[in-house]
Amino acid sequence: MADPQAGQAAADGVTRIVEVGAKPETVREATAEAWLITTPEAVGRLIAGTTKGAPLETAKVAGMMGAKRTPDLLPHCHPLRITGAEVVVEPDEAAGRIHVTATVHAIDRTGVEMEALTAASVAALSLYDTAKAFHRTARIDGIRLLSKSGGRSGEFRAEA
Repeated sequence: MADPQAGQAAADGVTRIVEVGAKPETVREATAEAWLITTPEAVGRLIAGTTKGAPLETAKVAGMMGAKRTPDLLPHCHPLRITGAEVVVEPDEAAGRIHVTATVHAIDRTGVEMEALTAASVAALSLYDTAKAFHRTARIDGIRLLSKSGGRSGEFRAEA
């Protein structure tokens, strides 16, 4: 049988949640990003909040909710004790895009990369949900992990 601690697939092909009970709890942090690509006009409308209230603030809340609900969405994710999360939404009206970053913190036995990726994705989806009313070809791009720390695998920083 494959060593689940090494992140390998089970030899019997049966899906399972990796056993992490013997791993030490460590401070974990991960940051992810996503981009909403649209038009300068659409970004201006999102900034102004002309529909559905305050879309930029709503996206931040949606992202934090996404981080907390990650194990409900992804079958192999462990429920974690998230100690903090921040979602930053940075509109660039002239370029017609909005940059979303999400950072998640925990003290646990497994990392928070998926929580950060989910937070950034859900925040971008929230922005898309509002933008689609006036720009149907808006898209979400560039969802990726920017950095992570803690645990056995240590530090990771994505290339610029």
